[in-house]
Order: sequence, then structure tokens, then C-alpha cells
Amino acid sequence: MTTIAVAGGTGLAGRAVVAEAVAAGQAVRSLSRHLPAEAHRVAGAEYMRADFRTGAGVAAALAGVDALVETMDARSGPGLRALPVMSVAALGAAARAGVGRCVLLTIVRAGECTMGYYQAQAARALSYEKSALPTSVVYATQFHNLVAGIFSAGAKAGLIPVFNGVYFQTISTADVAAVLLAEALRGSAAKKSVFAGGPAVQGMREMAETWQAATGSRALVAPLPLPGSFGAFLRAGKNLVPDHAVGVTSFESWLGKH
Repeated sequence: MTTIAVAGGTGLAGRAVVAEAVAAGQAVRSLSRHLPAEAHRVAGAEYMRADFRTGAGVAAALAGVDALVETMDARSGPGLRALPVMSVAALGAAARAGVGRCVLLTIVRAGECTMGYYQAQAARALSYEKSALPTSVVYATQFHNLVAGIFSAGAKAGLIPVFNGVYFQTISTADVAAVLLAEALRGSAAKKSVFAGGPAVQGMREMAETWQAATGSRALVAPLPLPGSFGAFLRAGKNLVPDHAVGVTSFESWLGKH
């Protein structure tokens, strides 16, 4: 049995990794700054406080750990600015604890988008790539949740936004978790970069109509421009990796479960 620590284990992706690892019969520690309520815990996992900003609790949380999976996230403000620093801190702490492998979840071609969130993700990946530790960097496409969230937010105002010329290859968090776990179990082998895309490339309009049918929304599907660096990034297809379609859960089937 391998002992796996998941930094950010209470977040969207982290919780999926914890659940995947428990189901696979591994010993799992979910690490976060705040412990979740019992109702939000994965049965069979151990929950520990660990703050990679301050270092509080980190040494104890990583003691005896074989592999660290980092899924920490923040969208804006001080939290986002701290993300690259926390990745460096996580690698340092892992080295001191004798962790055999470190795995990072980040975004496909994040370095090619000038948006702050993507630049932070790219900086984290670079730290892992340069680390002397055995590491795996998993470059994933956008989650199903992201696009569904865009549609849901717009529908509340009566419009389901469809960005002109944009395609997605969304993937489920469960499918990403399976890839992250496989890398965590790789042991102390050579460094690895892995691309993980969803099962299909789909136009945003097609996805909007699928979401509308699944939810029964009567909001209007509305084509809209998406200016700025993120819009240019998406229209150029930088978010797509059709040769690495490892996901098995389609957007439509995911919607059926959510």
C-alpha cells in the first residue's frame, strides 16, 4: 500500500483524487488549511491541517508519505499570487520529508496565455519541471464543471453564452483524478509530463444545447465575442489536445449525473 498525500484535498480536483485513491485501496491523507465537516469527507481518508503558505503542520502531514499530489488552487487576489510560491514550498517540504514522487495538476499550455491565472499555473509547472525530485506534471484540459458553470451563470440572466469560434475538450474531475493517481503510483522513476484531455472536442454551441436539454433551461443561447488574451487563447485551440483524449466521461453523460 502506498501512502499518498493530496495537497488541496478538499477542493474540486483534490477531493476527486482522494476518492480515487481510497477506492484503489491506498492510504490517503487530505491536506488543507481548514478541516472539512464530517459530511464533506471521503470515508476512509485521513484529514490533516497543513498550510503551505506558513509551513504550519506541513512536516507532520508529509511524514511517512510516499507520494504528494498537489491540487491546490485559487482564482484571484493574494491566494492566486501565492500559488507558485506554495508549489515551491510543497516541493521543498517533500524533499525534506523524503517523499518519493510529487505530482502537479495544471492546465494545458498555460504558459501561452497571458491571463494571470494561467501564468500562475505555468509558473508552478516550471518549478516541478526544474525540481531535482522525481515529478510528474499533468497538463489537463478544462473541467466539465467550468463550462457548465459558465452556462448556468448566464442562464440566470436569461442568456446562455456561446463564445464565437471557441471549442472545448472538457474532462471530468474523476478522469483527471485517475491520471493523477497513476502518476503518484509511478514511484521514483524519471520525470514525466502527461497531457490529459476529455473524450471529445466540441463547439461551445453544441455544448450549450446539450446543457440546455439536460437542464430544461429556457434561456436563449447567445453567440458572444470573448475579447482579451483568454479569448485569443481559446480561439487558437491552445486548450485542446485531441491526441491525448484520455477521458472517458463525456460532457453529456457527466451532465446526466450532475
